[in-house]
Amino acid sequence: MRIDPIVTIAKREYLSRVKTKGFWIATLLLPVAMAALTILPSMIAMKTRASQRLAVVDEAGGYGERLAAKLVEEEKTKPATELEPGRRRKEETAQFKVDLVARSGERAAQRAELDRKVLAGEIDAWLWLSPEGLEKNEVEYHAESVSNFMTQSRLSDVVSEVVGEARLKAAGIDAAQVASLTHEVDLETTRVLAEGSRQEGGMAGFFLAYFLFFLLYMVTLLYGQQVMNGVLEEKSSRIVEVILATVRPIELLLGKLLGIGLAGLTQLAVWLTTMVALTAPAVLGALALVPEDTQLPQVSLVLVLHFLMLFLLGFSLFATLYAAIGAATNNVQEAQQFAGFLVIFLVAPMFFLIPIINDPDSTLAVVLSMIPPLTPMLMMLRIAVKMPPLWQILTAYVLTSAFIVFLIWVCARIYRIGILMYGKKPTFQELWRWIRYA
Repeated sequence: MRIDPIVTIAKREYLSRVKTKGFWIATLLLPVAMAALTILPSMIAMKTRASQRLAVVDEAGGYGERLAAKLVEEEKTKPATELEPGRRRKEETAQFKVDLVARSGERAAQRAELDRKVLAGEIDAWLWLSPEGLEKNEVEYHAESVSNFMTQSRLSDVVSEVVGEARLKAAGIDAAQVASLTHEVDLETTRVLAEGSRQEGGMAGFFLAYFLFFLLYMVTLLYGQQVMNGVLEEKSSRIVEVILATVRPIELLLGKLLGIGLAGLTQLAVWLTTMVALTAPAVLGALALVPEDTQLPQVSLVLVLHFLMLFLLGFSLFATLYAAIGAATNNVQEAQQFAGFLVIFLVAPMFFLIPIINDPDSTLAVVLSMIPPLTPMLMMLRIAVKMPPLWQILTAYVLTSAFIVFLIWVCARIYRIGILMYGKKPTFQELWRWIRYA
């Protein structure tokens, strides 16, 4: 096997992609689109709040005025940034204009009149507090649309608080003291590291692992299919017959893998750089809400190197199989049928995402991260959450590398014959014969 043809093919595959306008348009549009889909709605949501005109009928007595006051008092007397984090989100998404309606006449007639006002647009919703309903811990809420779950969530919290305070007062218990004694306790999470412990939010670590996991999944799938499509293009145009007059099939296969893999790394680097630039203002805004003594997860150089290594291993593994599929089939339709089988191994790690993040040292996590088709994404997940022992990382790398070498040997035999086969979809028996006798 000669190195010069492999380098020449890799250079050609790389330049033929990065020099096209489509490559750079797709490269720049994706982070812009992702930023528009994530940052823009968040910014709009921060500037706007759902406003609801709410009619309250206090048939039980003693709740209506306190409920109306409670729904508006915090946003008037206390800045949103001073509220508890969980409550701040709800208050930022809903505000109420409360109209207390006295109980009068027949119940059915008054309820019908409230429904009429909702349909006429005079009010948005009405709330009915009845003695029998409160005995069952139920309050009626009527609106033309009941899909506004965030508004309902805040309303439910305030109603529960008001009813609870009233019940405690009736029992001769100080509601403020009960609230103080039963206040929930927050876990102050500290990550223990060899270089020194630091305070770190649990959800921040989760989202870092989640992001790296799906980034690796997306890039591996995208560029693996590009290898398959590239083989199909050359095969259908018969260019490959000319190429194989000067290079061996294995050299052509390795050159394609190397060139397209480098193009993938280039695009990945541009995506990450652009993403950092676009999200910097939002990140700085979020940091203002984080407690001063809390540190966010650090993206270390070691983490980046592991990410690049696992990308190369994952790309080499799946791209080799995609190249074999492209060589063995005649068109995109046939190739997609075979490629669907490979997607199973790319999707399978998602089923273990939450268990592994929750316990990265479990037997399940260790065993699955050692299985070569699953290693790139699951080992990346474990490294992002908690650095595994060195022997586990090295074992996973060695096993995956050996499996890739084996795949290249097998797929090169399929590639050698299939790249020149036209017009006939091979059976599994024929593929086995190609592997044995090529």
